[in-house]
Amino acid sequence: MKKPLWEPSPERVQNTQMTHFMKHLAEEKGVDCKDYWELHQWSVDNPAAFWETLWHYTNIHSSQPYEQVMVDGDDMINTRWFQGARINFAEHLLRHRNDSTAILFCNEVGAERKISYNELANLVAQTAHALREAGVQAGDRVAGYMPNIPETIVAMLAAVSIGAIWSSTSPDFGHRGVLDRFGQIEPKVLFAASGYTYKGKAIDSLSRLPGIVEAIPSIEKVVVVPYVQESPDLSSIPKAENWNDFLVQEPEPLTFAPMPFDHPLYIMYSSGTTGVPKCIVHGAGGTLLQHLKEHLLHVDIRPGDVFFYFTTCGWMMWNWLVTGLASGATLLLFDGSPFHPGPEVLWELAEKHSLKIFGTSAKYLAALEKAGLKPGEQFDLSSLQTVLSTGSPLSAASFEYVYRDIKDDVHLASISGGTDLISCFALGNPQLAVYSEELQCAGLGMNVQAFGDDGKPTTEEKGELVCTTPFPSQPIYFWNDPGKERYSSAYFDVYPNVWRHGDFVEVTARNGLIIYGRSDATLNPGGVRIGTAEIYRAIEPLPELLDSLVVGRETGDNDVEVILFVKLAEGATLDEALTATLKQTIRRETTPRHVPAAVYAVPDIPYTLSGKKVELAVRRVIHGMSVPNRDALSNPEALDHYKAFQNS
Repeated sequence: MKKPLWEPSPERVQNTQMTHFMKHLAEEKGVDCKDYWELHQWSVDNPAAFWETLWHYTNIHSSQPYEQVMVDGDDMINTRWFQGARINFAEHLLRHRNDSTAILFCNEVGAERKISYNELANLVAQTAHALREAGVQAGDRVAGYMPNIPETIVAMLAAVSIGAIWSSTSPDFGHRGVLDRFGQIEPKVLFAASGYTYKGKAIDSLSRLPGIVEAIPSIEKVVVVPYVQESPDLSSIPKAENWNDFLVQEPEPLTFAPMPFDHPLYIMYSSGTTGVPKCIVHGAGGTLLQHLKEHLLHVDIRPGDVFFYFTTCGWMMWNWLVTGLASGATLLLFDGSPFHPGPEVLWELAEKHSLKIFGTSAKYLAALEKAGLKPGEQFDLSSLQTVLSTGSPLSAASFEYVYRDIKDDVHLASISGGTDLISCFALGNPQLAVYSEELQCAGLGMNVQAFGDDGKPTTEEKGELVCTTPFPSQPIYFWNDPGKERYSSAYFDVYPNVWRHGDFVEVTARNGLIIYGRSDATLNPGGVRIGTAEIYRAIEPLPELLDSLVVGRETGDNDVEVILFVKLAEGATLDEALTATLKQTIRRETTPRHVPAAVYAVPDIPYTLSGKKVELAVRRVIHGMSVPNRDALSNPEALDHYKAFQNS
């Protein structure tokens, strides 16, 4: 039987907010759950009662009471929540008015800023007043082409306080990537920075703005934050104004427009690696309630906790991080490379600012181990309580690395969800033990199951990750999809009235989850489904490899063969001996069906701008197909290396 890597002490379990919520439920509702699994079962069996209890527990403020918690539609898509309620998302993120620190900002060149909750509210008031003067009204779109700096949060909160809809991308998106996103939603105001920093370089953003403004006629004003360049020349940018000139110095008192629970809050985007990105619209109430549940109960965030997630403004984890303000946390923002000037940069910040929650990606943890860094030996991490990882499945090697070389007494929570729900299906739980490769549990209120090939629930076998009951953070709609045809086909085209997420997953005997990668990238050699993450986990510890990517290549006889691409460490060579080692390791750690038919060395592995491997794009290349929207990749030139393998 697998042994846990970590178990919380009885004292820690008793002090968690999850335990407090269970006591609250017993006292207020007479629902007595002996453990998390009973609580989870109650939450999915009684969704209206669960989400209503959570509404009151998290102190949602509504200027008008809700009339009905859950209004069933004719199917899952049309379910509506808290009908009649009037709330404002920004009001909840700014409900802590004091001199405690709301935002700590650092970048790779050593700049630091600190903003209190009172100061943040004043900046939002100045910006909101200016947006109103610019003609922004409820329902208008306000976009950010911004790095992860405080002004991005200020602009978002100001727009949302009015009832406008916020959407953002990071400044490393190219011209085409920006137009494919913002061109669809037609923003009225565009916030942009003069540049950003990465790997020690100041990278200009201004040169892209004239073309963007010209191509998107809806933009009436461009507000440029003088970041990197203190006094940027805006003369070539139509409709541009400096951030400092845009702000109203003596603003009206900050007010919050009351909006329906499902009023649009954010427009998010699918990765866009196989076509123009889908514009996914999320509602204010569902996003707020879901994030509060995850932060308070599953992560155990408290007022004053220093909360960090390494993210850009083009990834949903930025949106998730920002909601930490509603819990009174101190957000640590970082702009730059996590490996510049060296791999220790983020851990220096963790020590300096007594970081309690460290959020990152599986890719980062694997790269950190490859770099040989042992943060636990080099830095004082006594304040660190939780490490969060997402973006891709976390390997056994990375689980072991965290407990061996970062901290042995830490809650390591591998979490999974996505842009589609702007939150998580599977999360950590500070009450539960951590087991290698497993996500600890499905989130409260999320009826997550694995469906087998017969479309029925399966346990301890791999299947499609589905959610069988509605949840408040479902998209309210897709942009320019009035009949919801694209929305329906994205999630409900396989199982009627059941959300199919697109992950290949196994539910373990402990009710944990193991994710094997995207189901649309699942390999099918000989008709047997194989998750790509199984192969990555097997070979990731090998020191000869820096990275790898697996795809299925059609053989011409209605079958698929497994092809492994590897990025080698300096000094390594893909000779017969290493090829044999790779195949033997995969066979030993998985099954003979996982063993690749061919192994090729490539200079680079392509990733999306949010740090996910693009297996589908590579599969298209080796089959001689074009890859639309290459701007969605952080390193699109990497795809060119795979053309040589089209007819191998």
